[in-house]
Amino acid sequence: MGKFIIRRLLTSILVLIGASAIAFVLLRIIPGDPAMLMLSENATEAEIEQMREDMGLNLPIWVQYIDYVKQMLHLDFGDSLSRGLPSIQLILDHLPATGILVFWAMFIAIVLAIPLGMIAAVKKNSFADHIVSVLALLGQSVPSYWLGMMLILYVAVNMNLLPTSGYGTPSHVILPAFTLAVYQLALIARLMRSSTLDVLTNDYVRTAHAKGLPERFVLFKHVFKNALIPTITMIGLQTGQLLGGAIITEFIFSWPGLGFLTVQSIQFRDYPMIQSLVIVSAVVFVVINLLVDIIYALIDRRIVVDS
Repeated sequence: MGKFIIRRLLTSILVLIGASAIAFVLLRIIPGDPAMLMLSENATEAEIEQMREDMGLNLPIWVQYIDYVKQMLHLDFGDSLSRGLPSIQLILDHLPATGILVFWAMFIAIVLAIPLGMIAAVKKNSFADHIVSVLALLGQSVPSYWLGMMLILYVAVNMNLLPTSGYGTPSHVILPAFTLAVYQLALIARLMRSSTLDVLTNDYVRTAHAKGLPERFVLFKHVFKNALIPTITMIGLQTGQLLGGAIITEFIFSWPGLGFLTVQSIQFRDYPMIQSLVIVSAVVFVVINLLVDIIYALIDRRIVVDS
């Protein structure tokens, strides 16, 4: 297990290096001059050049990247151009809001999707299977921005049951969490159904039935654990993606998370802030995937041996 985790850690470090390098280079070649954003519109060319020199933009890009990596190792991600505050401070201020939203969205999705997927698989081609399949297809087809706006219009405005936007109370999280959960629920349910169907055709399941073991015992002892492995992968990937910023949902509901911060940073062309958000999103994604790999190994020890 120790060697398995070390290998995954080394892979994660390489991924982070690659992600930081790509983000750094892309943000240096897109149109726009960060130095000009720091100065007024009436700044002279000499003032702009001096600002570029102060920001290190006149150095070769590989030198700039090495300096940036050194700063990151000291948790210095630079200052936001639009707010004048350290980027990491702004990210840490907005991260809890995103964490709360993602937690409840994934909680709703997992609690409903896994049993629905198993029921649909066990009762294949039944009325329950058709209902779950249709609802899952609808859940993946409905755009989150449309669903969010419809919930605001009918639930918050017309029925006046919940607030339209904001953050701070349990009632504020219900609509954005449900909006975020619908797609995840549909995705996980469909994957759980197909994974369960694959496991049900394995020889060891047939053998368990042939021995006369109770159906419930076979499902929970043999089928559930093995069907859950690919589903855990999807849950980990989706959680990491959402923690990186549920941009559309947060923007619609004015939820002060990383997605909302990302939209504002793009609008102001706040390059240091965008760059920091990309790096933090990559770190979150890598950590989530590392945890998924460890959970894999705990569920099925053969994964450790094979890798």
